Amino acid sequence: MDNVKNIIFDLGGVIMDIDVKRTLHAFTELGIRNIHEYFGHGFAASFFSDHEAGRISDEHFIREIKKLLSEEVSDEAVINAWNALLLHFPPDRIDLLRSLKGKYRLLLYSNTNAIHYQKFSEIYRETFGGRLEDLFEKAYFSHVLGHRKPDLGGFKQIMAENGLNSQETLFVDDALMNVEGAIKSGLKGLYLPPGLYITDIRW
Repeated sequence: MDNVKNIIFDLGGVIMDIDVKRTLHAFTELGIRNIHEYFGHGFAASFFSDHEAGRISDEHFIREIKKLLSEEVSDEAVINAWNALLLHFPPDRIDLLRSLKGKYRLLLYSNTNAIHYQKFSEIYRETFGGRLEDLFEKAYFSHVLGHRKPDLGGFKQIMAENGLNSQETLFVDDALMNVEGAIKSGLKGLYLPPGLYITDIRW
């Protein structure tokens, strides 16, 4: 942490617990075959990545999901399956972020989408009250930013908008490819492999 003044955190798998297998299973239960070919942790193809980058609407995304189904299902069923991966926010991680606010400039950068945003915001609000964004100086979500990790454009835009010195900025993510993207952008990177949590780090 020498010379680090700014920390950009990922959300899912770093601050919020997620389980992608739950969504893969839910989509399989709805009748999608070979869902792994379309979506997985650290990887999103075709309309999944378009949705995360804000290039298509929620309605378009749901229609694309339904094209993969063998039977007709409701929009609500698709949304519930899509949100199944979102679990909870461990309180010790939220306490840590609150304690770090006075020591570092904190930002959030998440690959997400409008459907997930609505759900995890609801989970946070029901657990802690207030808004997730209030933990950070600024929060960036890929579907609003128009970039998704590990694209260099997103990192560069966040750095420019906030006047951050790249050599004083640490990016934290549980997807190695995203950390590598941050490093290519000039930032310092911290990869959290399975089993390592932000509460295990000496900040």
